[in-house]
Amino acid sequence: MNLNKQKILQIVEKVVEEADFFLIAIEYRGDNRNPIIEIFVDNVLGFSAEDCKTISKKIIKFFEEQDIIKGKYRLDVSSPGIDRPLKFAGQYQKHLNRNFAIEYIDGEEIIKIESKLVKIINEDFVFRSNNNEVKINFNNIKSAKVLLSFK
Repeated sequence: MNLNKQKILQIVEKVVEEADFFLIAIEYRGDNRNPIIEIFVDNVLGFSAEDCKTISKKIIKFFEEQDIIKGKYRLDVSSPGIDRPLKFAGQYQKHLNRNFAIEYIDGEEIIKIESKLVKIINEDFVFRSNNNEVKINFNNIKSAKVLLSFK
């Protein structure tokens, strides 16, 4: 694919940040004739399809103004989905009282737990499993995924 990925990233980051969202990932699929650009965004409180549409329109406007992509392409803006690890501290608030699979650093050890997020204090997250609580600073989290619950 002959896309200017650095310029695309700059535009996407600018639009997403101005909309008070987090850029989770950009993925490129397709081929030179039919490129597909997938943009995954998130924010503190969640968002709607209308938010995705607004962000998409702004990105397309910049692409057209700066003649970034020659020919046709497809742009998809969406949520990262439950299967992607959380990337920013601000993403945790909307997952309060949900179960997580967490991998974090404690001293020299890497610890893996499955636990419920019960409290957020700045960038410290308190997880509870049974009657045990563990406080983990965001900077010590290597990976955090929300677990699906079918209750």
